Amino acid sequence: MSTSATDDLLRVDHLSVEFRTAAGVGRVVDSLSFSVPRGGALGIVGESGSGKSMTSLGIMGLLPKGGTATGSIVFDGQDLLTIGERAMRRVRGDRIAMIFQDPLSSLNPYYTVGTQIAEAYRSHRSGVSARAARRVVIEAMERVHIHDAGRRVDHYPHQFSGGMRQRIMIAMALSMEPELIIADEPTTALDVTVQAQILDLLAEIRRDTGAGLILITHDLAVVGQVTDRIVVMRRGRMVEQGAVADVFSDPQHEYTRRLLDAVPRIDDEIGELRTTGMSFAGVGEENA
Repeated sequence: MSTSATDDLLRVDHLSVEFRTAAGVGRVVDSLSFSVPRGGALGIVGESGSGKSMTSLGIMGLLPKGGTATGSIVFDGQDLLTIGERAMRRVRGDRIAMIFQDPLSSLNPYYTVGTQIAEAYRSHRSGVSARAARRVVIEAMERVHIHDAGRRVDHYPHQFSGGMRQRIMIAMALSMEPELIIADEPTTALDVTVQAQILDLLAEIRRDTGAGLILITHDLAVVGQVTDRIVVMRRGRMVEQGAVADVFSDPQHEYTRRLLDAVPRIDDEIGELRTTGMSFAGVGEENA
């Protein structure tokens, strides 16, 4: 069933991102359109340089120097490209939160994680006391399943593993109770087991809070676990979009088919084992 415009939390229409340099103007996102319904989850997939991260920075109003965005980015009925920086600061972090791919570089090593989350929270909640902010921080850390949050709130980033640092970044986003979360390659630097835990956490947060989600990744397998719809990008353009189940079962673009072919499949691995005489049945019989 199609989603009407009135149900959309975010609607991006003909978004283009350009950079002006001494060598001329380069377009890194070219007339991209998609929507995210309230409570929905969209995956944006593509190789490095496809424009997916610049799309997210354009939505957040955080393009690097020299970058400009055109088109429209309508969030809850308001075009973010026309509201001005002061109004955008009230949206950014408060109503739209972003989780970056490298939490170690996003967190300041000289301050405790609790201080950093509290600072972000208090910057959007004027008049909140330090004690009240600390309470919110501990609750946010508990929501992302950080054990003994009341003690670990006073720890420094280097005292956490990579997966736990990513949970800290998610807790920082959750403390604002955003309506939309943009997660930019949140599992890239994590091992497979921790990656699965973070994806489960994002799905849990979406279910429990009703927040919309945009998940940016190069990995189609990741998208299949968390999102409802998918946008496939290549060289700044959208080559395909649709429901995840439809795109996975019947991809229409050759590039999408190649991405799907690159996803490891357990049945293929089992087949390879069987061709070498290492079937799971044989292993089981030998160990019976």
